[in-house]
Amino acid sequence: MRLLTIGVFARAAGLSPKALRLYDELGLLRPAAVDGDSGYRLYDPQQLERARLIAWLRRLGMPLVAIRRICDLPAAEAAVEVDAYWRQVLAETAERGRLATFLIDHLSGRGSTMGALGIRYAARSEAGPVRDSNEDTAYAGPRLMAVADGVRGGAGDRASAAAVDALKPLETVPVPAEDLLGALAEAVRDAGRAVGAIEGEAATTLTAMLWSGSRLALAHIGDTRAYRLRAGELSLITTDHTYVRTLVEQGRLSEAEAATHPQRSLLVRALTGPADVEADLSVHEAAAGDRYLLCSDGLAAAVPAGDLHAVLAGPGDPREVLDELIARAYAAGADDNVAAVVADVVPA
Repeated sequence: MRLLTIGVFARAAGLSPKALRLYDELGLLRPAAVDGDSGYRLYDPQQLERARLIAWLRRLGMPLVAIRRICDLPAAEAAVEVDAYWRQVLAETAERGRLATFLIDHLSGRGSTMGALGIRYAARSEAGPVRDSNEDTAYAGPRLMAVADGVRGGAGDRASAAAVDALKPLETVPVPAEDLLGALAEAVRDAGRAVGAIEGEAATTLTAMLWSGSRLALAHIGDTRAYRLRAGELSLITTDHTYVRTLVEQGRLSEAEAATHPQRSLLVRALTGPADVEADLSVHEAAAGDRYLLCSDGLAAAVPAGDLHAVLAGPGDPREVLDELIARAYAAGADDNVAAVVADVVPA
């Protein structure tokens, strides 16, 4: 079969000759032959499929190290990798969009003019009636709330405690509303480092809120959850990082099927070390009268959404509501640890 010059091959593949020379140097796309006299690179037409795939992946913005891995996979596995990469891009883009909106409002003076708000709160963590250990940690203070659920094993309890402890300095360091997200993101990185320093295979989920004035920053990784009750409507404001939730988002599983799936607790993201911190970060505007719930999956899996709504919307202060929620979890047969924080937003 006649070989193609680098210029002809580049045009056919949608790549530049410069890019082809780089891919040759990196071992990503070697030429079929190199002319001994001129040094020109020559390509086999059968290499066009790989070259076009590389071009398409580069247009997605995928780094070369990931492209190398995908190009060496069977087509079906490569499709799964591309889907996972693009979902990550969309999540990061949405996060940057929320941050951009916040910055535009802040810098243009269109941000909230509400007075400062405060919170009334309660936190509780229970091992449960059939567990001999408690891997869950719950914390609430005037400016910080957090729930962590350590992956069960020898270091689960230490992982959740270490993650929450790494956030606690935020209580004592003044953080302006415009710096909330950055401060919380750095604290979550500290939490990742703290978990990574634990001897053994340590991992934990984490959902945390940091308050300043009428704004709150939210960090989330894993299947702990954050809910907001506002004007009688209950909203889940985090997304579970689980295998089953991925299937639901792909349309391969219904919500009803997900609720009873045997792998519904299988995590795809958790805090395991500094290099693995991929928390969802967002900024929210709080309003007087809001009620927030942070909880581990031991509560969310045992108490139906309708019951959560009824208890949160009912009478009682945060401690009374929290006690009722945990009582309902165990009355429903929960066999997991349960950790939760309930907070009411009130005028300062």
